[in-house]
Amino acid sequence: MRTGPQSGWRTLLRAMSGDKAESIILVAVHEEGIAALIHSNLVNTGFQVVHAGDAIGVLAKSRELKPALIVLDMMLPGIPGKEVLRTLKSTSGTSGIPVIVVSERSEEIDRIIALELGADDYVVKPFSPRELALRVRAILSRRSMQQPKPTRMSIGRLKLDLENRAVSVNGKPVELSALDFRLMTVLMTALGRVVSRDQLIESAWGSESEISTRTVDTQLRRLRAKLGSAAEQIETVRGFGYRLAE
Repeated sequence: MRTGPQSGWRTLLRAMSGDKAESIILVAVHEEGIAALIHSNLVNTGFQVVHAGDAIGVLAKSRELKPALIVLDMMLPGIPGKEVLRTLKSTSGTSGIPVIVVSERSEEIDRIIALELGADDYVVKPFSPRELALRVRAILSRRSMQQPKPTRMSIGRLKLDLENRAVSVNGKPVELSALDFRLMTVLMTALGRVVSRDQLIESAWGSESEISTRTVDTQLRRLRAKLGSAAEQIETVRGFGYRLAE
């Protein structure tokens, strides 16, 4: 039984709470066995997982994907973990991303330093991958509850008004279908993070709709055509989905 667009809208409202499936979690752990266990538990908890095996990869992927959360090993090859954390938290594009630090060090001073640098949690190895997945969800849920839900949003040339169900480009109203408006709402509320095709299907069409990813791509092309000069703000992130950029 299909739930239809109304169910999709209810799903979208749940997605706006931040406690949603398929949020991208960046796992920066160089031990392949531990990384695989973390991956499995996060996916089972409802997240999409991206890996980075070194410090340069963490910094690059965090800027590119704007993940919902980063699991950061303090012993990554390349740059010391403290410097990676310091860089993440002092860079405008990544400073707001929550970080869970994993480390072999259990001394109080190490925890204090990590928390002072901006870490949201500190987990000592060895740890339970299942517990880590629950910590991830708890942090995202807690942050979501703390953030007010905006009814008006603006990114680059685009403005979205949820109350009046209106979208404008450079101050000029754009006529969109109900489906287009739902897609725009999902992309806008992601705040620059990547939204997967499956997540777009669930949020805009409904979780039980028999919609293919090709249909999503076709609809996004039509949406871009309607946005005119702001079309380039909807970026395709190959292998992941779409995001709305400034």
